[in-house]
Amino acid sequence: MEIRQIQEVLEAQMIVGEDSLDKDVHSACGSDMMSDVLAYVKDQAVLLTGLVNAQVIRTAQMMDMICVVFVRSKQPTADMVELAQEAGITLMSTKKRMYEACGLLYASGLGNGAGA
Repeated sequence: MEIRQIQEVLEAQMIVGEDSLDKDVHSACGSDMMSDVLAYVKDQAVLLTGLVNAQVIRTAQMMDMICVVFVRSKQPTADMVELAQEAGITLMSTKKRMYEACGLLYASGLGNGAGA
């Protein structure tokens, strides 16, 4: 699934990364616990989270993620946006809650990276 499709499905506001809309994402993870992300996420995943701190961007960078979506209208800080830009990570925000956002992406064909 392209990042553009994720933005459409989640009716998400683009924060940074407009030049990456054509990039493919092969799996998704929804978590506010970065330790779970480190343990279970595969490459090229999109992270959905309600956590807003620099550790989110650092974790995404370590895991070679290309997109982070903040749920419940959460907005990253200016420092987070700068880190994401430097790392080439797309940031978006959606009004949807985590459960709904993950469900919509799954129903649209985005897997969980575990052979889905």
